Amino acid sequence: MSTLTTAPLADLLDRLFAEADATSPAALPAAAALSPAEQQRLMRSKTDYLDFYSQLKDMPLAVSRGTGALLYMLARGAGARTIVEFGTSFAISTLHLAAALRDNGGGRLITTEFEPSKVARARANLTAGGLIDLVEIREGDALRTLAADLPDNIDLLLLDGAKGLYPDILALVESRLRPSAFIVADNADHSPDYLARVRDPASGYLSIPFADDVELSMRLA
Repeated sequence: MSTLTTAPLADLLDRLFAEADATSPAALPAAAALSPAEQQRLMRSKTDYLDFYSQLKDMPLAVSRGTGALLYMLARGAGARTIVEFGTSFAISTLHLAAALRDNGGGRLITTEFEPSKVARARANLTAGGLIDLVEIREGDALRTLAADLPDNIDLLLLDGAKGLYPDILALVESRLRPSAFIVADNADHSPDYLARVRDPASGYLSIPFADDVELSMRLA
């Protein structure tokens, strides 16, 4: 038995995943009009990401069920008490991480989202899941919202926002990552600079691709 697999969270996640499976960014007229090369450029951009992702404000942009389970297991196994998440969206990944905190005996999860409508959806979902008391949602550009007032020791970092910002967000948080902290980067193949950083043997990380769309890294020092 765990918070993740019992009511009310299990039923909520089933509904949210079903809704996510029924939607696709490709169905949006603005997205459909973009060539694959332009979509790739926008996903990797460090300057146009706000305009690009604002077009996806009604899209869940959710982690997969497998990635959600991985997040829960990593946070539980690490005994995590402090977690930072870049990219809340509708809070599907946030719910998995907060469930792990609940089952670890409590803690603090700081998550950030720039789209106000998604912040509202995320807050409602976290309330429905009975986990809102563990989560601080910071609204705005993560380059500002994560630039200050972070815990001294962070046990796990999830990167699941604008892919071009992964190296910048890691740089903001890096000094607070405790040795053996996990970093999970979803769709990291869209952030080659980030992959080069964490896969460099001199970077202070041990990093491997995990499944089809996740880069799993551990802070060594």
